[in-house]
Formats: sequence, structure tokens, C-alpha cells
Amino acid sequence: MPDFLNEDLRGSRFERVDLSGSRFWASELNGAQFRGVELHAVVMRGVELADVDISGELRNVIVNGVDIGPLVEAELDRRYPTRAKMRPTDPGGFAEAWSIITGLWDGTVERARRLDPQLLHESVDGEWSFIETLRHLAFATDCWIRRALLGDPAPWDALALPWDEMPDTPGVPRDRQARPSLDEVLRLRRDRMATVREVIDSLTDETLAGHTEPVEGPGWPEPRSYAVRECLLVILNEEWEHRLYAERDLAALEARGRS
Repeated sequence: MPDFLNEDLRGSRFERVDLSGSRFWASELNGAQFRGVELHAVVMRGVELADVDISGELRNVIVNGVDIGPLVEAELDRRYPTRAKMRPTDPGGFAEAWSIITGLWDGTVERARRLDPQLLHESVDGEWSFIETLRHLAFATDCWIRRALLGDPAPWDALALPWDEMPDTPGVPRDRQARPSLDEVLRLRRDRMATVREVIDSLTDETLAGHTEPVEGPGWPEPRSYAVRECLLVILNEEWEHRLYAERDLAALEARGRS
């Protein structure tokens, strides 16, 4: 493998690159951006972290001897009192969680409607636009509910939008140039949310504790069986986190609109 010693690699782009086992010694990563990056089993010693913004899943992240993951989780639960409801263990808990999600998204959509419709196609800091976020949530529902739970091997709508790092897969749409209206994408969204509601309303303790039939055909999730609870928790997490991202970016778009 090549060694980069005393090199100036400022502005380099690494996309779909495997750097597992690489060593960074006396190197500068100031201003670097990491998106969709895995950093499992990373060791950092003698580093300086200042003005750093990290968004993602934190498990066993030790900073100066302190596992910060539980601290972050506790603070997020404090900031958002209904967040703990997104970790249900029984059918009634999932029904309550989905009602919370639905109500929160109703408010977010109403906030988006007050903006110039063109702003809903604009990105904030390289993130998905509001419309793209809704399209991605339709994709998530197609994957984890219609494909994994309900057994449709290819459930994706033409407007469904996979995450950016997903490899191109036959039969899975990825139209980044599409510009559907808010009402058009909301029709798809309401249909998919209704499907989730039907699945949750039919839950029993037995089905919740069970596994799906093995998924078939190319696509996501990968062809195998999945725990029913796992599929539903993925959807709750996707809905919760992407709404927070949407609210954050809507605030920036509101400021942009006023200027």
C-alpha cells in the first residue's frame, strides 16, 4: 500500500475508499468533512478537537476516559421528552410512538408550507432538501415495512430516494434530478405512513417478538430474515432523526427567505 509522507493533500476527495487500518500521524484534518463514514475501533491519542460538530450513532465512544454515548443519550432525552417513547417494547408502545411521530411531522409540514415552494428543493450545508428528505422516508418505509415485513421484493416508488452512499442497485430508483411538488410527495408520504399504521395496528405480542420471512431479490435490506421489532425501530429512528434535520434546515431556509 502507498505511504503518504510529508505530502500536501489539502482538498483531496475520498469517496467509496477503504482506509481501514490506516495510520494518521502528525497530520492535519482541519476543515475536513465526513459523511456516511464508518469509524469503528478508531484510536485517537494526543488529538485536538475544537469547534467539532458530530451527528451520528455513538457507542462505546471514550473521551478522556469517559463513555460519552450515555451522556449524549440522556441529554437528548431531556431536550425531547417524547424521544424515550421511540424505544417501545410492546404493541401499545409502538402505536403511541407512531402517533407522536405523525403529530410532530404534521407540524413540520405546516412549517414547510409557509415557505416559498422553491426553497423546499434547496439544500442547506450539503444536506438533503426538504422534499428529498420526504422522498427518503418513503424509501425507508418501502425497505423496512413493505419489503422486509410485508414481503414485497421490489416495493419502491419512482420518487423513493436511497441514501447517497448506497451502491446503485438494479430496480432501486435514484432520481436526484426529480423536482416533485410538496403536494405530490406528500401523497406518496401519506400512503406510506398509512401502511406503517396498518402494520402497527395489527401487531400482537407474538408477532412483535417474531421474525420476518426471508427477503428475496436485490435491494435493501439485504436478502435474509429480520426481527419484526428491529424493522419497526429502524422506521421510528428514521422518522425521528430526519424530522429533527428537517426542522434544523427549515430554520435556515426561513432566515434565507427573510433575507
